[in-house]
Amino acid sequence: MMPVIFITDGLIFLLLMMVFSFVWYARGQEHLRAPWRTVARSPMAMGSAVILFFYLLIGIMDSIHFHPQLENVNNEEQQYSTKILSLLDVTVTHLREQDEKTFSAPFAAHAYSKETIEVSDGSTLREYPRLNYGGAHLSDPDQGKTIDIILKSVVGVIIGLIVWCFVSSVIVFTSKCRTSLSFMGVVHSMLKKNNDIPWKVIHLTIGVVIVSLTVLLYLSNYYHIFGTDKVGQDVFYQSLKSVRTGLVIGTLTTLVMLPFAILMGLMAGYFRGWIDDVIQYLYTTLSSIPGVLLIAAAILMSQVYMDNHMDDSIGLAQRADIRLLILCLILGVTSWTGLCRMLRGEAMKLREMDYVQAAQAFGVSQFRIILRHLLPNVMHIVMISIVLDFSGLVLAEAVLSYINIGVDPSMHSWGNMINSARLEMAREPIVWWSLAAAFVFMFMLVLAANLFADAVRDAFDPRIRGA
Repeated sequence: MMPVIFITDGLIFLLLMMVFSFVWYARGQEHLRAPWRTVARSPMAMGSAVILFFYLLIGIMDSIHFHPQLENVNNEEQQYSTKILSLLDVTVTHLREQDEKTFSAPFAAHAYSKETIEVSDGSTLREYPRLNYGGAHLSDPDQGKTIDIILKSVVGVIIGLIVWCFVSSVIVFTSKCRTSLSFMGVVHSMLKKNNDIPWKVIHLTIGVVIVSLTVLLYLSNYYHIFGTDKVGQDVFYQSLKSVRTGLVIGTLTTLVMLPFAILMGLMAGYFRGWIDDVIQYLYTTLSSIPGVLLIAAAILMSQVYMDNHMDDSIGLAQRADIRLLILCLILGVTSWTGLCRMLRGEAMKLREMDYVQAAQAFGVSQFRIILRHLLPNVMHIVMISIVLDFSGLVLAEAVLSYINIGVDPSMHSWGNMINSARLEMAREPIVWWSLAAAFVFMFMLVLAANLFADAVRDAFDPRIRGA
């Protein structure tokens, strides 16, 4: 295979490196470790963190792109396909390739609409045709489908339990290597009620997620578990591919927003005077512009620019990725004002503190005071804002795609799924499964992010910690 790195792929891995660097740095800083220990003691936060980890794992797998290698028939120079796949595409190849003709309901063995079928004697009749892949292994779906689904679900549960036991054993063995306890001693220690880390909740959540994914993936080999869309593509595959888009919107937008908010907020609160007036005028003016109109104008202008200036050699996938990056930039530019206001107020309070006054008296440079004394003391506000804004940005993508100013229509996203499903809600019978699948996946991600954000807010907010 020949690797392909999209711009958003590089930014995602850069963000991961920054997170790992922060974790490594925080290990030696007690004032940073203490709030995270508080988060680690919360069962709700740890359960949510496990769910977020699996979402992140799917997103990372979908961010490793490459051109697949073509079969070398005549010992010629190695050729590569023009198609760009990801590691997730290879993992769920059966979902990607098993397309039907059009709509089919979840776990259906027949199409959702009647078609004219020609029988052996030359006559025609209107009938629901059999699907090419969904339930194709059944000779009589009307009789044996329910029992078959139950049996295959049991097999999926057994496989999931085996995988869960293996993962839990790896976690226990890793913990054993850092202590002097035996393997069973570590197990008993994790099961204690007075343990600082809620290991029972962590292992239980891991088990539920692994067993659920295993059952869904095993059943998807035989059925379209969430049905198919208008062009016959598996909805479960679309939902998994949309995870990366949601994570990119939620994380890269934050990466764009933070430098604006931190720099301008601290400068406005510390320097005051004309600098404060200019920054206030800037974010007040920007906040006065309707966000949807600003995003729509920027997206349309960027689309026209790409159509007129981009090389034709750039494929549809790269164009969609560039549009996703532009959307992250626009959302970042329009969403930094709230955090900037909070940091400005906090900086105005901190500049009157004794240690800042002492630094000024000793002749310490202004920007050194901002970096050494102001920035560390507002990081709790920054951290709380990051985790709270994540879920809002994920929902923003769905809303923007719903009104056709979000990500490219060719890119998988929950917003595009909802946008395409709304036209089918007026059908009779109604096509509901694309909307339901997008809702379930987005709801689980946003709920887990919000629960985790609540724990982070409680741990980092000094007023709550003081109470």
